[in-house]
Amino acid sequence: MEAGKAELIGEGNYPAAASKLHKESRLKLLLKQLELNTNVKRGSVHISLNFDSSESNISKSKLMEIAQSYMEKIGFGFQPYLVYQHHDAGHPHIHIVSVKVKSDGKRIDMQNIGRNQSETARKEIEKAFSLVPAQGRQQEKIQNIKPLQGSVLKYGKAETKKAIAAVLNAVIPNYKYTTIGELNAILNLYNVTAVQGSKDSRMFLHKGLAYQILNDKRQTVGVPLKASSFYMKPTLAYLEIKFAANKIGRNSHLKRVKNAVDLAFIQNRIKSVSDLDRILIRDGIKTAERRNEQGILYGLTYIDHKTKCVFNGSSLGKTYSASGIKERCGVKDFNTGRIAVKILENNTLKNKPSQSSFISAGELQKIIDSVLQPEFSADFIPSQLKRKKKRKKGKGQSDY
Repeated sequence: MEAGKAELIGEGNYPAAASKLHKESRLKLLLKQLELNTNVKRGSVHISLNFDSSESNISKSKLMEIAQSYMEKIGFGFQPYLVYQHHDAGHPHIHIVSVKVKSDGKRIDMQNIGRNQSETARKEIEKAFSLVPAQGRQQEKIQNIKPLQGSVLKYGKAETKKAIAAVLNAVIPNYKYTTIGELNAILNLYNVTAVQGSKDSRMFLHKGLAYQILNDKRQTVGVPLKASSFYMKPTLAYLEIKFAANKIGRNSHLKRVKNAVDLAFIQNRIKSVSDLDRILIRDGIKTAERRNEQGILYGLTYIDHKTKCVFNGSSLGKTYSASGIKERCGVKDFNTGRIAVKILENNTLKNKPSQSSFISAGELQKIIDSVLQPEFSADFIPSQLKRKKKRKKGKGQSDY
């Protein structure tokens, strides 16, 4: 409010108009009611009601009607509350502040209130006030989101934070992912990445998280923005709660991705991961590759845009992991596995400079076979496997 980005537009169940009261007096009423039940450790309630960007002209009186209707429908109709209109985002929204201790000292149970009472209230209010439905709005938001241009956006500009926030708002609440890596698989599609820092860094040790823009070469640009600085507060602690819920929520969609991959190999001649990606994208599934500095593929993630589920390849099974897909494509990496073959010098090629320096696949395989051949022939038998001769017993000798 002091920065001019928010304003108090009304109240509910206050003895006087909140705008006529000093801010300490407004707060004191809420704190006094909390004191009626000292067993409630977290008694404050913060609710955000968001509207479509096309509904920016909703009057303050209508916003108050919506707030009052919402509070009644979720069981807070008799609670004292304050309503603020916020102007810091690209879409209109209001904040409602209240407490969950009743005037008789009883506590209001808020378990599953978001999934049950709030969801029902939202749908009823959308119809009653002719608002744009949230479900259609979220789907449209995801479809219309575009990758950020790291070369254009500059750190420190308001547009940079808003652009990153737009991606986070579209991805984090709507997709089901279970690790930072899976989340980054989606965010990277829009040139945004979540940064934890190196394992010995202060940020990593304190479980910090930041978000940063990627350029066209998938390199981070600008200075990372702390997760706590965003309105949604997509911190690591917040994400870890979602990880646990998403792990269960995405299980029913696991077979869809596996079946799509299997069907792609059955119906098509696939020679590379890019071939597989081109086929899967027709069904709304995008693959995200992870390669090392040498360009060797070591990780594969599947992003199902239809079910909004993300799966690391290894979580689907060995045949869907990076190594499994390469094997199914017929791709062989000679420098993977426990034995690495490095040709430092080849006398034949050295003595014949006129020949090409490239080695054919057949020649390379012969070299590998020769390296893997045992140095001695198989007629060598370890002493432990040799059959020992029995000594003849002499007269008077005993077995004991």
